[in-house]
Amino acid sequence: MAEIVGESVVVSIDHSHQIEADLTVPDRATGIIVFAHGSGSSRFSSRNRATAEALQQRGFATLVLDLLTKQEEAFDMHTREFRFDVERLGRRVVAAIDWLRRRDDLLRLVPGCFGASTGAAAALIAAANRPSEIRAVVSRGGRPDLAGKALARVAAPTLLIVGGYDEPVIELNEQAKAMMTSAPVELSVVPGASHLFEEPGALEEVDRLAAGWFARYLKPPASRV
Repeated sequence: MAEIVGESVVVSIDHSHQIEADLTVPDRATGIIVFAHGSGSSRFSSRNRATAEALQQRGFATLVLDLLTKQEEAFDMHTREFRFDVERLGRRVVAAIDWLRRRDDLLRLVPGCFGASTGAAAALIAAANRPSEIRAVVSRGGRPDLAGKALARVAAPTLLIVGGYDEPVIELNEQAKAMMTSAPVELSVVPGASHLFEEPGALEEVDRLAAGWFARYLKPPASRV
């Protein structure tokens, strides 16, 4: 089994703000996946961590982010002001990508993004703003529609995963897909799954689909076809 090394890191947003993240790098990893959680969640989301661990076992490095600073998180707990501010959240994902590119030991890793709920919109906004860096995006039960005009600028191949019982979100994902005219996009509906994929086997199916998508697109330059 591959050795997997993890560390807690701090990502600088600007000169006065920082966010925290957990970085895990299996040996021989060639891709790294930045996780953007959904509204009201954090890097400790059990579903995101389960998916991150599944991807690590498949040889991907992961960077699981807190998208808000500690002060913003405390304020948001009472006001819910920041959790739907997808432009702010998108800038945090961009900051994480830029942080990765400044780490010499991580430069060999090809970046992708995994977003859940509003985090999906943040991931797509980041992909629109870092088209040469972010090579693939996966959304789980996401709200890609919240990325708005940025959707048309996304070039990264994108997989939208939605539960079969999550009909309103399926429709929103279909609308977002229609707006993504510059990227290969697929919509995958997991039968019998609700918004949170809590049904037996549902989250495992998400992990399988995500791993397949990232394996397809997060390849070192010499192996890309």
